[in-house]
Amino acid sequence: MQVNSLAIKLDSLITSQTRVKLLLKFFLNPESRSYLRELAEEFGESTNSVRVELNRLTEAGLLNSFDEGRTKVYRANTNHPLFPEIHSMVRKFTGIDQLIPQVLSKLGDIHSAYIVGDYARGMDSGIIDLVLVGKVDKAYLQNLIDKVEPMLHRKIRYLSLGEDELERYKAALKLEEAIELWSGRGE
Repeated sequence: MQVNSLAIKLDSLITSQTRVKLLLKFFLNPESRSYLRELAEEFGESTNSVRVELNRLTEAGLLNSFDEGRTKVYRANTNHPLFPEIHSMVRKFTGIDQLIPQVLSKLGDIHSAYIVGDYARGMDSGIIDLVLVGKVDKAYLQNLIDKVEPMLHRKIRYLSLGEDELERYKAALKLEEAIELWSGRGE
């Protein structure tokens, strides 16, 4: 199934754009956590419309909320029975599911691959930032990216690093917030 047709079906299945944004935010990277005003500002929407959708998703058990001081913080409920399916739908909606096999296979000696930046924080900015660790055939990678970008309707940027470079740049790349796409360690 192409990403375009899935996106249309997801948008018709979930008619609230605020709800779609919240699902992307929390289910693309389940480690994401945020609070009401932060979400309203990020989405450019009123706190009331965001609050309504947060309440609906929390009542459905899809989100957990907890207090940090006087602030209520939300995150995906990874123990919910539908979590794996929603996580998969969000990955398909953004095209990440197509990105993995098409870009990572046959690229060379790849040790690990991560999505960093906006997507890792659950924001669909239209730019997917990849970090590939290992020896990458850059010409082949660029050829694949050129083919995949039109299908995804998103720009793909990549950074190729060796294992030693990854250690040096780990903090700057915020790998603790990254989505690990693939790891060849232990195989």
